[in-house]
Amino acid sequence: MPGRPETPVLDTVTYPEDIRHLSLDDLNRLAEDVRREMIDAVSGTGGHLGAGLGVVELTVALHHVFDTPRDRLVWDVGHQCYPHKILTGRRDRIRTLRQPGGLSGFTRRAESEYDPFGAGHSSTSISAGLGMAVARDLAGADNCVVAVIGDGSMSAGMAYEAMNNAGDTNSRLIVILNDNDMSIAPPVGAMSGYLSRLLSSKPWLSVRNMAKDLVSHLPGPMNRAAAQLDEFARGLVTGGTMFEELGFYYVGPLDGHRLDHLVPVLRNVRETKQDGPVLIHIVTKKGHGYEPAETAPDKYHGVGRFNVVTGALDKPPAQAPNYTGVFAKGLIAEAEHDDRIVGITAAMPGGTGIDKFGVQFPERTFDVGIAEQHAVTFAAGMACEGYKPFVAIYSTFMQRAYDQIVHDVALQGLPVRLCLDRAGYVGADGGTHHGAFDLAYLLCLPGIVVMAPSDEGEMMHMVATMAGYNDGPSVLRYPRGEGEGVDLPERGTPIPIGKGRIVRKGKGIALLSIGTRLFPCLRAAEDLTQRGLNVTVADARFAKPLDMDLLRTLATEHEALVVVEEGARGGFGAHVLQTLAIEGLLDHGLKVRTLCMPDRFVEQGKPEQQAIDAGFDADGIAATVLGLLDATAAGSTGEEAPVRA
Repeated sequence: MPGRPETPVLDTVTYPEDIRHLSLDDLNRLAEDVRREMIDAVSGTGGHLGAGLGVVELTVALHHVFDTPRDRLVWDVGHQCYPHKILTGRRDRIRTLRQPGGLSGFTRRAESEYDPFGAGHSSTSISAGLGMAVARDLAGADNCVVAVIGDGSMSAGMAYEAMNNAGDTNSRLIVILNDNDMSIAPPVGAMSGYLSRLLSSKPWLSVRNMAKDLVSHLPGPMNRAAAQLDEFARGLVTGGTMFEELGFYYVGPLDGHRLDHLVPVLRNVRETKQDGPVLIHIVTKKGHGYEPAETAPDKYHGVGRFNVVTGALDKPPAQAPNYTGVFAKGLIAEAEHDDRIVGITAAMPGGTGIDKFGVQFPERTFDVGIAEQHAVTFAAGMACEGYKPFVAIYSTFMQRAYDQIVHDVALQGLPVRLCLDRAGYVGADGGTHHGAFDLAYLLCLPGIVVMAPSDEGEMMHMVATMAGYNDGPSVLRYPRGEGEGVDLPERGTPIPIGKGRIVRKGKGIALLSIGTRLFPCLRAAEDLTQRGLNVTVADARFAKPLDMDLLRTLATEHEALVVVEEGARGGFGAHVLQTLAIEGLLDHGLKVRTLCMPDRFVEQGKPEQQAIDAGFDADGIAATVLGLLDATAAGSTGEEAPVRA
C-alpha cells in the first residue's frame, strides 16, 4: 500500500511455517521487515513499542525453530507480542491494535491458537508454562513449552514460586529470560555466544550426563563434591549459579539480537530434550533498531501516535491537569510539611506520579519492582514504625496484593495509604487493565476508608485527608486522564472522614455519585430540569464510611434514588443498597436504581464510549431516571412499565 514500508521477505510470510525453511540471511532480512512493519503500525495506533522492538529477533528465531502452535509459546505480560502477532496470521489486522473490535495489545486465547495463554499482568508465564508442561507429560505428548519472561517480571515473587516448583519436577520446560536492562548480566559478545552454544549442545550434555551417571555410583561425599565442582565450574563461565540452585539448566548469556547466536542455541535445546527445566538467558535492548525508542526507552514503552521519521509523539495539548499529576502535586505539598510521608510504587514511578515525588524526596521514595504484594506489606512495616506510606499502584495491579491488604494492613488497622491510579475505564489496554473491581473488593473490609474525588481540586483535599488520617487504612481511587479544569490550591484541606455533600438541591429525584461521575450527573440533572423534573445531585466523596445523614436525607426527602459509579457490580451501589435495607430506608417505597459497569469484561475502546455503553454518561443517567419514573408510574396504575435501553 502507498506509504507502507517495503517488506519483501515479510510479504512471503503469513504463518510461522512459512519461515521454517528460510536461511539465516533471509531470517535477518525478515527481522528487519518485521521491525519496520511494527514501527509503522504502532505509529498509527499507539501501543507498547519499545518492548516489542527488543524481541524481534527472538520472535523470528522462536517461530523458525519451534513447531508453533503445537509447541506452546507463552509470553509474559504480552506487551512485547506485536512481532509475534505479525508472524502468526494477524498481520492484516495489525493496524487495528488496541482499537474497538481490533487486535488486543496483549496475547489472548480467543484471538489465535498461537496465543496459548492470555496475559496483561506480569510474572505469570513460568507458572502457566509449567502447568502446560506437566499436562503434556500426563497426556504422554512430546511437544515443547517455551515461556519468555523479562528481567523486570523476574522481580515478582510469583516467578520464583514457579521456578522453585519447576526445579522440583522432571517436566521439560524452556524458560527464556529476556534481560533488557543489563540488570543481571554484563554486555555479551562472541565468547558468551560460543559458550552458550557449547553448553546447549548434545556433546556437552552427553558428556555431562555421562559424568553425572558415573559419579552417582561414587560414595556420598565424593558424589557431592563432584556435583559442587561441576556447578562451580559452570558458574564461573556463565554466571548461572542462582538458576542452577533453583533446579534449572542454565544457558547464557547470549546476544538476543544475533540470530546466528539464537537459532543454534534454541535448536540445540529443542533437540536434546533434556529432562527438567532449562533457562536460556538472552540480553536485548528495548527499542532496538529504532533510535528514538533506543534513546528514550521509558518514553517509548507505551506511546500514542507518533511520526515515524522524527519520532515526535502526536499528543494534543492538555486542557486540564491529569489526575496522576495532581496526586503528585498534592503528595509533594504534604511531604513538605511532614517528613514521615514516604512514596512507594511497584515498577510504575512514571505512571503513578511517584517519579515527581522522587525528584523532591529521593530518600523517601521506593520503587520495589513488579512486586505489589511486597509493596503493601513493606508499607505496613513502615506504618508500624510511625511513618506514613503512600502506596501508588494502578487499580488493576493492586488486585494482586489483596491478601496483603486484608491480613497485613486492614486486620491490624495500620494507617497505610493505598492510592489507586487508573480506577475505572482505561481505554485501549482493555479488559486486563480496567480498574473495575477495587470498590467491590475493598468495601467489604472492616475499618477501611475509601474515597474518590469528583475533580482535581477534590483530589488535592483527599491527599491531605489521607496524610492526616492515622486511625487505619485509607484508599484513594482516581481515574486516568485529565480533570475538569478547576482551580487547584497550593495545598489541600482535609475533609471530615465520611462526609459527603449535596452539590445541587432539588426534590423528588436524587442522584448519588462517587468519583468523577459527578459532572455527568450534573449535566443529566440539567437535562431533566428541561423536562420539568427537579433533581438533587449529591457527591458521596466517601464510599466507606458512608455519610448516613446524607443518605437518610436522600432516602426520606425523595421518591427515587439513582446511584452512579464507575466500577463493577457489587461495589458502591450494592453497598448503598444494603445499607438502605439495613437502616429500613427502603420500607416506605423509595425506588432505587444503580448504574455501574456491565457484568462482563469490557474490551479495548475509547473510555468516553465505554462510559456511554455502560449508561453512566449524562444521557444514560437521564434515561435511567426517566425509566425509573415510568416504572414507578406503571406500578402505581397496574400498567406494564416500558423497557428502556
